[in-house]
Amino acid sequence: MDPNTHRGPEEHGEQDGPAEPPAPAFGGPQGGSRGTARVVRLVSGPYLVTVNPVDGSEIEPCPPGEVPAAPGRLDQEERAAAARAAAPPPPPGPPASTGQQAVLEERTEDTERLVRLLSRGRSVRVTGPSGSGRTRLLDAVADACADLAPDGVIRLSGYHRNVTDLLYALFAAVHRAPQHRPDRAEMLRMVAGIGGIVVLDDLEFGGAALDELLAATPECAFLLAATPDVAAPSAGSHVEEVFLGGLGRGGCVRMLERAVDRPLTDDEEAWAADLWFESEGLPLRFVQAAALLRQRDRMRAEPGALDDGYGLFPAEADTDEPAAGAGEHPEVPLPSLGEAAAPAPLLASRLSEAARETLRIAVALGGELPHQAHLPALTEDTRADAALGELLACGLITPVAGHYRLAATVQDQLAADGYAEGAAARAHTVAQHYAWWAGHPSVTPERAAAESDVALAAMGVLTGSREGGHTSAAVLLARTAAPAFAAALHWSAWERSLRHGQEAARLAGEVAEEAYFHHELGVLALCTGNLDKARAELEASIGLRGVLSDRNGAVAGRRALALVTDSSRAGGGGGGGEENKD
Repeated sequence: MDPNTHRGPEEHGEQDGPAEPPAPAFGGPQGGSRGTARVVRLVSGPYLVTVNPVDGSEIEPCPPGEVPAAPGRLDQEERAAAARAAAPPPPPGPPASTGQQAVLEERTEDTERLVRLLSRGRSVRVTGPSGSGRTRLLDAVADACADLAPDGVIRLSGYHRNVTDLLYALFAAVHRAPQHRPDRAEMLRMVAGIGGIVVLDDLEFGGAALDELLAATPECAFLLAATPDVAAPSAGSHVEEVFLGGLGRGGCVRMLERAVDRPLTDDEEAWAADLWFESEGLPLRFVQAAALLRQRDRMRAEPGALDDGYGLFPAEADTDEPAAGAGEHPEVPLPSLGEAAAPAPLLASRLSEAARETLRIAVALGGELPHQAHLPALTEDTRADAALGELLACGLITPVAGHYRLAATVQDQLAADGYAEGAAARAHTVAQHYAWWAGHPSVTPERAAAESDVALAAMGVLTGSREGGHTSAAVLLARTAAPAFAAALHWSAWERSLRHGQEAARLAGEVAEEAYFHHELGVLALCTGNLDKARAELEASIGLRGVLSDRNGAVAGRRALALVTDSSRAGGGGGGGEENKD
């Protein structure tokens, strides 16, 4: 592993911890995080919540001495640091040339139009297919709008986020409120005073839900990005629609030439023209096409590189044909149009074995890619952290939220080429690793929450698997990760992990763990004001713990249930809570 590019333990939450995970302890009550309990106290609305990963969370009315101060506003340095922490990790080594400047040249008119609309306080939704360059366009517009609003530009991701998630994310992006999640009314009051340009990529909802988001933030102008399958804004939302199509033929050719750092030959220009017609000029397809040409250039210039000891290009089979003479270039044909239209298998076949194994892991997780610092342990290759750069340069992965996932259509292409074989076993390995890692005393809740999409994907695969030990592994991962998600105030991930854990525990016959997950779901529902759901979950937990003669757990459940009863009397009803706002 290159010491100059490897991200050290402190960069992914491990302080003085081992580089490789020890064998996780399955089957015992102290597996995962429960060997060293990290109890976190936080304030949620009127409640004080003690997140205890061993015995289950406790909830009580917040005592006067524990009421937090009013949230303050982050300064520019704090906001910049938070933005850097939320960005996907850069790959090791120098940035690869992908010809993106040619993309932006073709988008100059779109960029100027979007800046004009935002400067007038208008909200805009950019709609384009995956691979059309929406994120690059948003980056350019965000840079141009940096000084247009009092609170500047606020970058958010809509990936796997609902309205409530985004409103709390907007609140957290501007305000300082450690270990404090204000109730919905206070949060809405705070976000109503935010005046910024909100750049929201990967939006997953429209219609009434989008109306709610816009109505709660009257001083913000939104630049939204979504794919065509996402519901459109409602007719009365006054959101401008901009459709993003592909690039022109000339832009695609310039993109290829810049990415390969040379003019195209006549054959390559004809090949590019066919690909442009077939792909309708999607930039992603030409990022991948440029990678094919760079691989071809290397194979022609350096025949020995086909077997470089690192597997960058697999060695060709032995042949009786004489090697090309000095100064001669071996004939390497251009990829066929079919190969260029679905290039993932061909691109992957010419990458390192670590990169190919990383792709198999991503396919197993439904496209989610673990942080590069985890790859050496997951692939058993000490140089695997460099695979991120290989995959990004080839256009096989794309940034989303704070991590990477497989680019559009890559999952299906690789699965058809056999990369899905052994998927459940790889998901099991990921779950074991993350159960150890998330429970390590040096890993902060925020760092664990940043890996929530990967952990949740592993839980989902294992919960649906019927192979021996897989549901128990899902239980252990959920049991370890859920308290960290709660402590990091990433409550949608907290709920999803509890749901996976509860179902996996039911399938595995682990009654005590099932009772724990029901209890936590009850506490979460109480925090979000959904009293009917809180009552049902807590009663289910108390019933299971009664069967197990778990007196301590039953007492904790009855205390929380009493708080539900008191809240129902005070509020005059069950209440739908935040869930009905999503």
